[in-house]
Amino acid sequence: MVVAVVLAPLQIWVRGRRWRYLFPPGSNPKGITPAMMIGYMANNVLPLRAGEVVRVYVVARRWNASVGAAARSHPFWTTLATLIVERVLDSLSVVLILAVLVLVVPVPRFLEVAALVVLAIDLASVTMLIAIVAAPQVCARFITRLLARWPGLHRRAFTAFETFVHGLDGIRTPSHAVPLIAWTILVWLAPAFAAWTVLMALDLHLPFAAPWAVLAFVGLGVSIPSAPGYVGVFHAAAVLAVGLFGVSRSAGVGYALLFHASQIVPVTLLGWFYLLREHMSLGEATHARPGVEPGAAG
Repeated sequence: MVVAVVLAPLQIWVRGRRWRYLFPPGSNPKGITPAMMIGYMANNVLPLRAGEVVRVYVVARRWNASVGAAARSHPFWTTLATLIVERVLDSLSVVLILAVLVLVVPVPRFLEVAALVVLAIDLASVTMLIAIVAAPQVCARFITRLLARWPGLHRRAFTAFETFVHGLDGIRTPSHAVPLIAWTILVWLAPAFAAWTVLMALDLHLPFAAPWAVLAFVGLGVSIPSAPGYVGVFHAAAVLAVGLFGVSRSAGVGYALLFHASQIVPVTLLGWFYLLREHMSLGEATHARPGVEPGAAG
């Protein structure tokens, strides 16, 4: 259990390392690790995955690197673009893990359908991102036609769009490809190892596929905005996953409670620590303005 607890913040640090490679080359955003900790802490105490907005805000307010005039003025949109790419990568990873599990264990039909729905959303998101990158002029003309009657709104929307497109430079930079793949593998190996250590702590000697089933099922469950800390959906998904390997419901509930606590508690405590160090409140972050100036830390 000690190992599982230590792995929880380590997973967030690994995610932060990967996140850096989603930013445009040379951008050098500040506060990646604090932003990740604060964001995941906010997800644990606020509903509807509000922590995603929080961590974008934390990075945007501290970003003072020289990445171009548009990005310096509007780091929020550049950071938001990288977050969207990160979410797509994670969703695709969950679908891939589940696709492999289908060949090994009898995955419930409704989860297969859910995975197909997530895959369809991912493919639509990837198509949209590719369209924005491949034909930004077309998208810009669409914005112009849509908002031509409102010059002020058109100017703000066009600036946000240009900055958003700049935020996609990281994923299409060849030198970022190998680090992104390597860190993505570590992003999923770390929680899989944590899931396995909790199984060992409860003397549940299950096959190698078990912790990956837990990750895939939980990943699908928490992909939908839910209660703070994913309470309920996390536990139901974990119980269902270990149940495929013959674990009784009572033992599965005990596993789900311990695994959830080992991942939620340390990250929440560290997130509050970083939040206090940032001299900001969750209310300030959740009501962030997209035009936040970099380096505007309190």
